[in-house]
Amino acid sequence: MAISLYPTLAETVHSYTGLDLPAFFTILALMVGAYRLVSGLFVSPEEAERRIEPVEVPKAEPPPPPTRPAEPVQLGDVTEEELRAYDGSDPGGKPLLMAIKGQIYDVSMSRMFYGPGGPYALFAGRDASRALALMSFDPKDLTGNIEGLSLAELETLQDWEYKFMEKYVKVGQLVTDKASNSNIESLRDTEKAEQDLGNKECDTGIEAM
Repeated sequence: MAISLYPTLAETVHSYTGLDLPAFFTILALMVGAYRLVSGLFVSPEEAERRIEPVEVPKAEPPPPPTRPAEPVQLGDVTEEELRAYDGSDPGGKPLLMAIKGQIYDVSMSRMFYGPGGPYALFAGRDASRALALMSFDPKDLTGNIEGLSLAELETLQDWEYKFMEKYVKVGQLVTDKASNSNIESLRDTEKAEQDLGNKECDTGIEAM
């Protein structure tokens, strides 16, 4: 039966392909081999997912808590010479201070403006009352002396002072001489003590009578 089938199959293959039976099977075998070879070069998406090893993604560390700015330190009485040390040039981290009409404010939160390289760095560590009133960047105007200013210039200075009072913390006041101020306070305390003592003696005399 196989022998009778062979001529029929050979005739059918030849009628459709024009090839004899051995050539047809040779070409068919080559095609199957080529298909399997090419298929082996590609991987299905499912197989690719199985082959990929899971990569552990490191957990992101939580961001550090926001740092709160240091509370301004109250300095009390400060001379003009002492104030100049707070112009932002000290690498030790001193606060950035500036005075208006003798009142000293901590402007550290606006270091980009009043710190070194800022547009108003000239005012740091100084009483800039006159310069602000005149809107001047002339070093000779970096003074607390506001004599001779016009009414409009005084109003400009007042606006600046209000802005500083709203935005910055007052940390002290300018004094001309700490020693003289201390002496004045001591003298006042002495006078008050003598007055209190005199009042007590007077009361004692009245009781004795």
